[in-house]
Amino acid sequence: MSVPSQGQTDPAPDSGSGATLILASLGFFLITLDVSIVNLALPSIGRSLGGGTSTQQWVLDGYTLFFAALLLCLGNLSDRIGAKRAYVLGIALFGVASLLCAVAPSVVALIVARCLQGMTAALMLPPSMTLIREAFPEVRSRAKALGVWAAGGAVASAAGPVLGGVLSGWDWRLIFAVNVPVCAGMLALALRVRRSPRAAVPFDWAGQVLALVALGSIIYALIEGGVIGYADPMIVGLLVLGVAALAAFIWVQARVAHPMMPLDLFRSGAMRVAMFGGFTFIFAWFGSVFVASLYLQQQLHLAPALAGLVFLPSAVLAFFGNLFSGPLANRFGPRFPVVLGMTSLVVGLGALALLAPSGSVIAAGICLILIGCGGSVAMPPLAGVVLEYAPDGQAGVASAVSNTFRQIGGALAVALFGVLVASDVGFLVGMQLSLGVGALLALVCLVVSTTLAGARRSAR
Repeated sequence: MSVPSQGQTDPAPDSGSGATLILASLGFFLITLDVSIVNLALPSIGRSLGGGTSTQQWVLDGYTLFFAALLLCLGNLSDRIGAKRAYVLGIALFGVASLLCAVAPSVVALIVARCLQGMTAALMLPPSMTLIREAFPEVRSRAKALGVWAAGGAVASAAGPVLGGVLSGWDWRLIFAVNVPVCAGMLALALRVRRSPRAAVPFDWAGQVLALVALGSIIYALIEGGVIGYADPMIVGLLVLGVAALAAFIWVQARVAHPMMPLDLFRSGAMRVAMFGGFTFIFAWFGSVFVASLYLQQQLHLAPALAGLVFLPSAVLAFFGNLFSGPLANRFGPRFPVVLGMTSLVVGLGALALLAPSGSVIAAGICLILIGCGGSVAMPPLAGVVLEYAPDGQAGVASAVSNTFRQIGGALAVALFGVLVASDVGFLVGMQLSLGVGALLALVCLVVSTTLAGARRSAR
């Protein structure tokens, strides 16, 4: 990685940087929103299209499965054809998939359309980060831009349940239909974004196939195992297949001339911390939202709309946490905001576990604020580390690897927390165990995050 000399002037953002930032942030908002907005609409979808609990779960999980499994493959494609071209293609296809969801005549058609939505989201996410890197080459301005970008995802995560409850009260199809005009506006805005460079790298067919088999098998087994049990022979077989394919994938990546996931990415300790940090936050956030949603509705008997409103303060404050994170990283380096955010995450998860038996809605809301704000402060600097340490021409791959870690964390959390809260120990004890696991993982991440740089590295 080239580092400019002390007297060299840092590169300025390009002339279309504002449009690029808005476009990238809108994409991240949509991608994240379509993970969380569907939860409260599932009863309405079931009444309209039929299908049991397992079928309705796949309305959620079809999106997650294809999103996570294809991130690596499509992140590599983003570098090959250029970030802007990949992003525009993803926006257009995401709009089409959303329209197919909105007009689905059956639950099977809806699940297929949701799988297509997940595929197109995987095409959008890696280039959204690459576009920010291209538009903001200087590290300090990039840190602020990543705070705005991350704010879109943070608001979408917490606002999804609220919007889902409101829109599904009119018609569940609206939760998908609203994406279509947004995608059309994004395509118009993309005209103001400059063309991205391409990386002419041969396609790693063996790596692509093995990555799809490994991630697809493992994530499917994690999701479906929560329904039929992890001792089921099919689940065990899929996990064995996934682990074997993952081992073969790593072996291939270490030997081919042009790997889709260069193992050199992981030589940097900062990059490894960033990957682990992303995994940890999404594990904690998805898991806590999952159990807190059940807790508020099943244990405290709140209506879906009211339960969604409990997440609203966390969404609002997380938005400002994302914006505040960039200046913190610029002044103190990435270590301070990451450690601060992980500390808040540990306290929030631990407090929610301890206070759950009290049945206090206010206490739950405050704990969710600590969890959401902790992630909002920690995640932009971690994303900045990924982009800063990625070799030239591999920003899309680095972003895809980072986001793959995040999505696996989310899938694992929902599967594990679901098993614990449904176990014989009872919901409350299962909830406390789940949150305790999340707090312990966040504590480990807090400790390793102290190895990050205490002062911002020189710009690229």
